[in-house]
Amino acid sequence: MGEGQKPKVYSIAAHRGFADALVAGIVPRYSQPDVGLARLTLLVPSSRAARTISEAFVRQSGETGRAGMLMPRMVTVGDLDLDESLGVLLDPLGADDIPPAVDPTRRWFELERLIAQEQAEQKERPLPGAARLRLARDLARTMDRLLVEGKEPEDLLKPGVLDMLGDLSQHWINSLRLFARVQERWRARLDELGAVDAATRRNMLFDRAARRWRENPPSTPIVAAGVTSASPALARMLRAVAYLADSAVILPDLDLSLSDEAWAELGRAGATPEPGGEVFGRSDALTHPQYHLKLLLERMGVARGEVMPWHRKGMTASEPARSRAISSLFLPPQASRTWIDLEAKDRRLNGVRLMTSATAEEEAQAIALLVREALEKPEKRIAVVTADRSLARRVTQHLARWNIVADDSAGRALSVTPAGRLLGLLAELASHGPKPAELIAALAHPLVRSPDPDLRRGWLSGLRRFDRELRGPSPAYGLGPLRDIARLAGVAEWWEEVEAIVAPLLPGEADIRLAEALDRLVEASEQLAGDAIWSREDGRALAAMVEDLRLNARLLETVIAPKDLAPVLHDAMEEIAVRPPYGGHPRVAIYGLLESRMARADLVICGALNEGSWPQTPGSDALLAPGVLRAMGVPASEFRIGLAAHDLAGALGAPQVVLSRALRDADGPTLPSRFLLRVEALLGELEDEHREKRMPGLIAALDREAERAEDYPRPMPSPTADQRKVSISATALDRLLGDPYQFYAQQILGLSKLEPLAADPFADPALRGTLVHGILEQWHKRRMTEPDLAIGPFAAGKFAESQVHPLFKGLWQPRLIAALEHFAEMIEKKAAEEGRVVIAAETRGEMSVRGIKVHGRADRIDRLADGTLAIVDYKTGAVRSARQVEQGFALQMGVLGLIARDGEFTFDDRAISGEPVKFEYWSFARDKGRFGQIDEPLKTGRKKTGLTLEDFLPKHEEFLARAIDRYLLGSAPFTAKENPDYPGYSDYDQLMRLEEWIVRMTGGDEDPS
Repeated sequence: MGEGQKPKVYSIAAHRGFADALVAGIVPRYSQPDVGLARLTLLVPSSRAARTISEAFVRQSGETGRAGMLMPRMVTVGDLDLDESLGVLLDPLGADDIPPAVDPTRRWFELERLIAQEQAEQKERPLPGAARLRLARDLARTMDRLLVEGKEPEDLLKPGVLDMLGDLSQHWINSLRLFARVQERWRARLDELGAVDAATRRNMLFDRAARRWRENPPSTPIVAAGVTSASPALARMLRAVAYLADSAVILPDLDLSLSDEAWAELGRAGATPEPGGEVFGRSDALTHPQYHLKLLLERMGVARGEVMPWHRKGMTASEPARSRAISSLFLPPQASRTWIDLEAKDRRLNGVRLMTSATAEEEAQAIALLVREALEKPEKRIAVVTADRSLARRVTQHLARWNIVADDSAGRALSVTPAGRLLGLLAELASHGPKPAELIAALAHPLVRSPDPDLRRGWLSGLRRFDRELRGPSPAYGLGPLRDIARLAGVAEWWEEVEAIVAPLLPGEADIRLAEALDRLVEASEQLAGDAIWSREDGRALAAMVEDLRLNARLLETVIAPKDLAPVLHDAMEEIAVRPPYGGHPRVAIYGLLESRMARADLVICGALNEGSWPQTPGSDALLAPGVLRAMGVPASEFRIGLAAHDLAGALGAPQVVLSRALRDADGPTLPSRFLLRVEALLGELEDEHREKRMPGLIAALDREAERAEDYPRPMPSPTADQRKVSISATALDRLLGDPYQFYAQQILGLSKLEPLAADPFADPALRGTLVHGILEQWHKRRMTEPDLAIGPFAAGKFAESQVHPLFKGLWQPRLIAALEHFAEMIEKKAAEEGRVVIAAETRGEMSVRGIKVHGRADRIDRLADGTLAIVDYKTGAVRSARQVEQGFALQMGVLGLIARDGEFTFDDRAISGEPVKFEYWSFARDKGRFGQIDEPLKTGRKKTGLTLEDFLPKHEEFLARAIDRYLLGSAPFTAKENPDYPGYSDYDQLMRLEEWIVRMTGGDEDPS
């Protein structure tokens, strides 16, 4: 084969529709009466592209009325990150001269080991296991990136790279040194294995094919269709194809109308001005949609003027003016100045609409409406293209309301699928032990006991009872406390089955072999879910991943710390996309940007056109600085923005296009995509003509307006006389007077707040108080026999036993211990100076008033020197003021005083009663530079409001009598929020449907009597 002839390189314009136009030209050119297209070989970028082209062949066959067609042979030659394998055409059985590729997972584990060896030899602090494996994955990606570009380790020592080392920060220098040393170790390891990296083998196969085709041209035609990867080895092979007889290279949307000046403005794109110079200039327009095509042509050695237009068009072709408009839209900066000279007809994008929604949810609804409307037209095909998988899921769910099943071909990460989620939860237990939230989530997973509905029903019955008892502060670490909780919940037998499954997973102190850890996870998964965990597409993907990890981990004897198991598996699952099985609506497709390439429909809806989504924010390489990459001749990460721009340009070629975005997403306000801003700038004053206003306006009418319900009345329940005869606690009296409905819900209905799992004192003042009160109670009791017991170390030990949240430990524990130590000093001081003695702690007492039991718990009771009593209440939160006591909003201390006077407390089987003359809040607040202060809920000192000591108990008797006569022995309704000023809890606000009637309530519009 000689290269004196003109290369056969074609471009299919965006408006023609790549796949359909490709087929429309290939069929008459290459089909033969007897064998059809069987002699033709198509080189395509990915298996998804092969599927798209196959569908185009089917459509073309149906349109022309052919009974059948022999399809061409398709070989995928895409980038490594597409996870595609090369066809047997390029990897024949006889390729003995090319070493095999090392398994990617084995390379990952090998690199992790080499990183550890390098750090040990350099006497550096070793990274944790999960971080080291994550670094190994980043290192592998960087190596592949360089290998695809044909770069060898020696290129890191080129003068251009060495000259810039002085301008790099120490971080980049350390990363570069680590990368170079580990890569050198890896090359030596590859020599031992007799293998090469997959990227290297791919390059060798490409070069081998190009060489064979030049030396011995094939007898059958070869067409490279839609391949845009600009890797040097692939470019060399495409050049060979371009010069083969009866073969061709067909590119998608190479802009042949772009002026020479604008083409030159794109930058060097691989063409160095001098030998050995930088192939990527600092001013190169890497983000332009034509840049990667220019780079490909430069590496193929083909001039743009040699590229010929493809004159066939597909069934979904639009007007040629669309391609001219797209060309104008994406002009580089200097060339964009010609916009001011464009007439309105040249700036109008006929068939393109702009749609803006208020929120991402409304955007999904509007897109679903557009799809639903378009499907009314027979044979019309619709594609939704978006990089935002959350938006894709929302659109899918909205379409389901009309029984339209739309497959999201981009899939979702294995870690968020049911099977991946179950394995991930079990891995959390294996890494961090049986934490309540993760344990309940794993045991309640939808796959658990799912094959047998009756078995699952019984399983969930035991789980709910266990879950109810488990709520509140986290129990102590381990299975023992959980076993006790299960016994209290009455599900001891159910827990035995759970413990038998969970116990083998729990982490030990020593490292564990990764293969052994995976064996345990698989066994636990199957014990919980049976075959259901493997039966669907996510289960099959999970099984393949686990088997791959186990095989290589066992081969290399990879060891891991238990705490690293969960993050390592999560990272591995994040790398795997699970795509749904095909079978959705035949005329609706939802694509990611990668999947949308080559695809075409009559209506294309481009969703989530915001910065960070389309295009996605480019991330820098984790190991090599951008300047180092540029000096080596590797394109920077901004290169991917150009690919995203090319994806949008291809989508804009459809007959009808909707460009959609939302003003807000889940994270807050959004910024419009730079590409969308260019569209708006090009349209100028014509923008309003292209606005899609109808669908966003229909969203409000999408659901039938519900009939207005009658106003919900303010709750005023009136139970029977027998139901009213309940006891009153010291803490409930003010609630009964201030918000009777709360008392009714708690004491009469028996409803209580459901605590969260693993509730922490840091987030809930009530739990914080319970924790501190428990410590004080145990300390006071211990002091009965150990008078010199120091409270500081004692409290620190109790905090450690309670497994409190790290934030609580860091922020509250020092403050609380300091206050407790101050309290201990004050107790000793009062004992010495006043003869005051602690006689009870956390003691319960009760009395009877007109047949009603009144009870309460005193945090502490002291006996004064004259035999009278002091009632002490510990407060970790705000202290109730004397004014609140006077208003009846804080009656606990007074009720405890009445019980001490008229009833009795019991402590250590001793009855305690007497005349209380002191009522004190011992608060953990700061006072004069120290934590811990004493306050009285009385009118003392400079206080101008409150009750005097003489009036304190009589006033509480009055409050108590009023409550008993009115509510417990009377017939008054338990009116919700009877006193709006009462600062009560909000636990029952939802039960009383507060928001539905509180807005109608005024100061005196309702008489509660």
